[in-house]
Amino acid sequence: MSIPLVDLKAQYISIKEEIGQAISRVVERGEFILCPEVKAFESDVAVYCGAKYAVGVASGTDALHLALLACGIEPSDEVITTPFTFIATAEAITRCGAIPIFSDIDSRTYNLDPAQIEKKITPRTKAIIPVHLYGQPADMDPILELAKKYNLKVIEDCAQALGAEYKGKKVGSSGDVGCLSFFPSKVLGAYGDGGMVITNNPEIAERVAMLRNHGCKEKYYHLFPGFNSRLDSIQAAIIRVKLKHLDGWIKQRRQNAALYAKLLSGVEAITPPDEMPHRSHIFNYYTISLRNSGISRNKLQGHLHTQGIATAIYYPLSLHLQEVYKFLGHKIGAFPQSEQAQEEVLSLPMYPELDEEQIERIAAVVRQGLG
Repeated sequence: MSIPLVDLKAQYISIKEEIGQAISRVVERGEFILCPEVKAFESDVAVYCGAKYAVGVASGTDALHLALLACGIEPSDEVITTPFTFIATAEAITRCGAIPIFSDIDSRTYNLDPAQIEKKITPRTKAIIPVHLYGQPADMDPILELAKKYNLKVIEDCAQALGAEYKGKKVGSSGDVGCLSFFPSKVLGAYGDGGMVITNNPEIAERVAMLRNHGCKEKYYHLFPGFNSRLDSIQAAIIRVKLKHLDGWIKQRRQNAALYAKLLSGVEAITPPDEMPHRSHIFNYYTISLRNSGISRNKLQGHLHTQGIATAIYYPLSLHLQEVYKFLGHKIGAFPQSEQAQEEVLSLPMYPELDEEQIERIAAVVRQGLG
């Protein structure tokens, strides 16, 4: 019995009729670009996240890029973020002509360590991008305090964490902007690409809405250079259906994570995901660590593969060591927590439809691989 990392087919089967109706509704209307379906979905997401405004864009990467531009980030500005994330986070900064300034992570959450941030702030610093990695919120209060102290924008990368909460608030609603991704494997995934910017600031919302549509407020009248980054109407209809199921899926993910933790308890070589106080983890990924165990991650991953169990490494090389950021001059040892994490993390299968028997088998194979 093979077990995939994510089973999108199983999810589709469970909502097939609803999805078919949503697609047919859009096609029959013949409205495919910035139609009422997109506006309705934007409204639904804003309400769900506790934000006043939501603007659909073409991808999570575009959400970050346009959010930075809307916040006034310009060439040579500095933006602080984590080196332990998908490249889109830093890529969005460099696409603005700005400079990513990396700051090390907390070894328990893999998110930005607030205690490390202040020493990275310079007169050129204009924003901080905390990433809510794997589905667990970053520690936002001290980050927001620093932002207030130094007059910085806070742009939350919520690509892996839609639905997660920090002290009772949905991620994305605490900073100046929240950026969402609807990449298919995300907890709320489209059948293609898609993204969204959420904010309580009307000026930022209006700016993003113009940036996504060639810099115009009125058709054919352009106020500044923009982009073609509009959320597709069919994708909006699909994700709108899925949004109704999101809380139930998150509940099942949390139950699956609890079962993993129970079955893997007592295995000294493994550090399971931590869920920090006052934060709700949605487990977009279930990521264990072989921290300081002396166990070969590659050997364990290979053993799982031979047993038909898919795994992934998020992420095998920290951004400060990537060729694309060689110009920043970072060397091995610059961010020790991030570098240790890249050698020791391993993500196991996680999706709402994963059943108890499958999780029991995965845990048994993990234990066997460590024996």
